Amino acid sequence: MFKRVLVAEDIDSINIGVIQALSELGIVHIDHVKYCDDAILKVKKAILDNTPYDLFISDLSFEQDHRDVKIKTGEEAIQQIRILQPKLKIIVYSVEDKSFRIKTLFEESQINGYIQKGRSSIDQLKMAVNHIIHSQEPYLSPSLQHIFKDNSNREIDNYDVQIIKQLSIGITQDELESRFKELGITPNSKSTIEKRISKLKDHFRANNTVHLIAIAKDLGIA
Repeated sequence: MFKRVLVAEDIDSINIGVIQALSELGIVHIDHVKYCDDAILKVKKAILDNTPYDLFISDLSFEQDHRDVKIKTGEEAIQQIRILQPKLKIIVYSVEDKSFRIKTLFEESQINGYIQKGRSSIDQLKMAVNHIIHSQEPYLSPSLQHIFKDNSNREIDNYDVQIIKQLSIGITQDELESRFKELGITPNSKSTIEKRISKLKDHFRANNTVHLIAIAKDLGIA
């Protein structure tokens, strides 16, 4: 069983439930934070003290308040922690159900488990903890098993994601060329961008750009 666990969760009631579940599994040392910045500091200190964490459990969304923070989301925290401690086991515990966002966490951040918060999520969390101790295979909530059977965004790359994100924040198709040049994104020619947008519309069976953005948002791409 894991010996040292860090939990990043800003809702007290959920935090208490997670800590209780971990305690019931026999985990003695459990630290918790409400801010992603604090999670990074805790991980750094544990490494320096030669007492690194075995498991990191984190939400994805953290409510903004009076405190000025550098790291605002669980994804950002996970990315930084992966650099600090590449082999650390990581479980995401979130209400998020967008397929692209979840797939990205598994494929790019190499998380070990994803639990969707709900009525039976505490039991699933216990199962996930036990699972990743004994298996190299990741754990995914039963309600989300369909995500890896869905090939709707398998052919979408980072360039496509950038196009969709820029369109979703109000950049028009005609403005994308200059916008990509400002951001240093290549290729940035008007013809290439137009061809990609056309490909995306065909891929998602979108009637127009507005429809494309709506579909992308449903998938968690935008």
